[in-house]
This record gives sequence, structure tokens and C-alpha cells, in this order.
Amino acid sequence: MFEHIKNRFPFPKEKWRKLLGSFYRMEVPAKTLLLKEGEVSYNAFYIEKGIVRAWYNNDGKDVTFQFFLENTMFSSLESFKKGLPSMVSFETVEPCILYKIKKPDVESFLEEVYENPELRTLFMDALFERVFDYMKHFFSFIKDTPQQRYINLAKEKPEIIKRVPQHYIASYLGVTTVHLSRIKSKILKQKPF
Repeated sequence: MFEHIKNRFPFPKEKWRKLLGSFYRMEVPAKTLLLKEGEVSYNAFYIEKGIVRAWYNNDGKDVTFQFFLENTMFSSLESFKKGLPSMVSFETVEPCILYKIKKPDVESFLEEVYENPELRTLFMDALFERVFDYMKHFFSFIKDTPQQRYINLAKEKPEIIKRVPQHYIASYLGVTTVHLSRIKSKILKQKPF
């Protein structure tokens, strides 16, 4: 289950056993709220199966900010690290199999990561991948049209297009579902057959 994490962070087996023993397995239905905006995050999650979305409330409208797919860990980083209220909510999009780990167990793991320069670099690289995703999404709203954002999403993360309901995709792209339908129709008309 955690093979890709094990491959990225080459710890001795006994340390992996201790860390993996800290995870609690959960099977939850779609639309399960894992963390509510404004609450403090005391857990991190690993997704074995399913999709989770991060969203926030903007004057009564929920705005999807990010999607997390299988083999991904997530948490409200600023809340988890600093004990601040979370700026986003996390909700399952599909029925999910998740593994939850509590903050003290993560902190213990990170202490060992920080002591090893090689592991620290690997961890920081993984963290910056998520920050880079945030930056790309932010800048796409400045420089790209909604149609280009949809095309980029379809190329970079086709699983989201296939598995996520259209109203969440529309929210993520910053358009209405009607506008998203027009974008998809326009793209289909442009494709040579």
C-alpha cells in the first residue's frame, strides 16, 4: 500500500513498521467531510482508493481548490503545522479508503527525516511539488482562459476529468457548469475526426 512512499524515503524496516503502525484505516462514503474550514487540523491522510477535494467557502459558494488522488498524502498544511484554523475543507468525492495519522506521529517521523540530510531533501522536494501545484493553479487563473485551464487539466490529470462530477470541475476551473459544457462542446467541435 505505501510502496511509493517507502521508495521515496529509504528508512530502515523497523522505522517503517513503527510509522505504518501509526496509521488508522478508514472506509468512508462520498461526500464525507474530513476537515471543516475553520477547524484546526490534527490529522494527515493517505489515500489508498478514491478522490478527495479541498474547497473553501466564498460568500456562500463552495470553490474547489485542489483534488487529491490515490497514493497521495494530504492535510491542511498551515493548520497542521502551526495549529491555525484551516483555510479549506477536505471532502471525499468518491467512496474512499483512507489512512489517518495523528499529528504527534507525523512529528516523530519528521524529526527522523530532518536528522538525515538525504531524507530531508527528499521530503522538501515532495512538499515543494504540492506548493508548485498550488502556484500553477493560481497562475493559470491569471494567464489562461477557462478553456485552456480545462485542456491543461485534461492533459495533466485525465483521471479528474473521468471521475469527478462536472460541478466540482467547473468550480475548480472558476466557471459555471453551463460554461464548462460550452467549453467541452467547443473543444469537441475543434477536434479533427
